[in-house]
Amino acid sequence: MDLSRHESPRRTSPGSACEGPPQDPSDFLWLMTEEPHRTRRMAIIKAHPDVTRLMGHEPLTKYLVLAVVCVQLALAVLLRHTHPLSPAFLLAAYAVGGTANHNLFLAIHEITHNLAFRAIVPNRLLAVFANLPIAVPYSAAFKGYHIEHHKFLGQDGIDTDLPTRLELLCLNNVLGKVFFATFQIFFYALRPGFVRSQRLTKWHILNLLVQLLFNYALLHTLGPRPLIYLLLSSFFAGSLHPCAAHFIAEHYLWDRMHQETFSYYGPLNLLAYNVGYHNEHHDFPSVPWTRLPALRALAPEFYDVLPSHPSWPMVIVNFIRDKEVGIFARAKRRAKLDKSH
Repeated sequence: MDLSRHESPRRTSPGSACEGPPQDPSDFLWLMTEEPHRTRRMAIIKAHPDVTRLMGHEPLTKYLVLAVVCVQLALAVLLRHTHPLSPAFLLAAYAVGGTANHNLFLAIHEITHNLAFRAIVPNRLLAVFANLPIAVPYSAAFKGYHIEHHKFLGQDGIDTDLPTRLELLCLNNVLGKVFFATFQIFFYALRPGFVRSQRLTKWHILNLLVQLLFNYALLHTLGPRPLIYLLLSSFFAGSLHPCAAHFIAEHYLWDRMHQETFSYYGPLNLLAYNVGYHNEHHDFPSVPWTRLPALRALAPEFYDVLPSHPSWPMVIVNFIRDKEVGIFARAKRRAKLDKSH
């Protein structure tokens, strides 16, 4: 591409999608079309009926959750005598804790789709357990918001993964994008409560009480530093961390395309429950993380033609420096569902 015309270089791996004109940075991309995943899911089922054999729970998930929780708690205990501002503490919180808690974010994402056990209740209980090292109770609320994200992808006021107009007005420049990428964990945590409130359920209460008791026990027995380590780990897990780039990579619009979901097939998927296989996941939310590569291999004529991200870390870099990508680069639809609960 000729950069002398001030066009941004291509950020995604080529596919068959067509590029359009630059998007107006003062507004989101408003679409009248249906979200693409239902249509592609039906086409894949018609072309490959065996795809349904990939659906079902993954027994390995619960063991991975147990292992990562134990690693995080063990490291939190080991750091109880280390100053929180010391290089060793901060490096451990970023490199190990950030990666581990991000892994638990995505374990909860997997469990939200009831893919760890056959029954619903064990999945919910495992999500509460996986939430412990994150130190902030969110697994119960996440389930409701995330299921709506799948059902109503891009619908304004329902899909809380979408930035708000206030975010667009305040963060639509380089400094704003740096701020957003650094503190995106707070946007994802706080935005849903402002956009679309939930009814309080017994699972919300259980999640809250278990987390508060766990945090209190940690503070009472070991002092504040282990809890500080876990909270810092959660912050880094949703900040300028290589794995955290998936939050931006998945649904932001790139290269002037109207493609709403992008996949990533690189090695960081090993740390992230294959969440990079995001088109595949949205097409078939009932296929667990271990079988998403098999889904892609089963239907290459559907997935290999879609542009994808070659690198998660570069997504953050490109998001910040590319004038054609920003808070505005999201596809929205007018809500078809009554917002009231």
